[in-house]
Amino acid sequence: MEIEQELAAVTPKGETLLTIGVFDGVHAGHRYLLEELQQRAAKRGLLSGVVTFAPHPQSLLHPNDQLPWLTDLDDRVKAFEELGVNLVAVLTFTTKLAQLRAQDFMSLLKKHLRMQGIVVGPDFALGRGTEGNIALLRTLGQEMNFGVEVIQPYVLDGEVVSSTLIRRALAQGDMRRVQRLMGRHFYLKGKVITSEKRGRVLGFPTANLAMQPQQAMPANGIYATITRVAGKQFPSATNIGIRPTFGEGQKTVETHLLQYEGDLYGKEIRVEFVQKLRDEQRFPSSVGLRIQIEKDLREVETLLVKDLK
Repeated sequence: MEIEQELAAVTPKGETLLTIGVFDGVHAGHRYLLEELQQRAAKRGLLSGVVTFAPHPQSLLHPNDQLPWLTDLDDRVKAFEELGVNLVAVLTFTTKLAQLRAQDFMSLLKKHLRMQGIVVGPDFALGRGTEGNIALLRTLGQEMNFGVEVIQPYVLDGEVVSSTLIRRALAQGDMRRVQRLMGRHFYLKGKVITSEKRGRVLGFPTANLAMQPQQAMPANGIYATITRVAGKQFPSATNIGIRPTFGEGQKTVETHLLQYEGDLYGKEIRVEFVQKLRDEQRFPSSVGLRIQIEKDLREVETLLVKDLK
């Protein structure tokens, strides 16, 4: 069974306290739960661990209702490690895994990850048909000798922080709210690809990012952003949209870096979104667009003084 092979490859060096979930975005609510996990594990002399899934279970269970992801698997794993989690087990979410009974799944975690307990939210459930709710897991825990600790959800501005809430704020272009909910700037990353070079013709060369179709993105518009290239950061203005002035119609993500000199083609860059400046709009001429871009860049410099200190 693939799940056994993936779990067997983790080989923890001690007994563990685990949490289980997708953790898309590793947002402020996730970070709160992970901090609780680590503190409780340390008190008991256990290793803290995360069991996560790829692809998102939604893509298999509800293929006609795909969720755009906030962070890819590599970034999720990196975030877990940066937060100090001792081990991460990534399980491929397949039909077989979806059909696994809760008891069988917990038995595998006991066997391969030396699990002594789990730390989860109040609405947590796993196993075939999400049968493994908190009540059943506590019953299984008594039978199989593992604990179940429930952490109340993280509330901010009167709302429970969730990936769904973040996607909604993204769709509204409210990047300051997204930042509060995530505990960091939302970012897009990708390789710079060739483009129509419209920006260069206007005197503002842009880096056009190659995006995965599943990636969640902010609403169309112009944003004040911070672009990271090879470990350095630069103030930037980023356009998400269809470039209506030129009537091109294809959605792109392109960013103009201030204070940067050099060729970016083929390089991996990361664009962090700080604040929306304005909606994308159609200008009667390239002259009007150039004047507006100059205004946008002045606003970017003003906005990002604190963020780049």
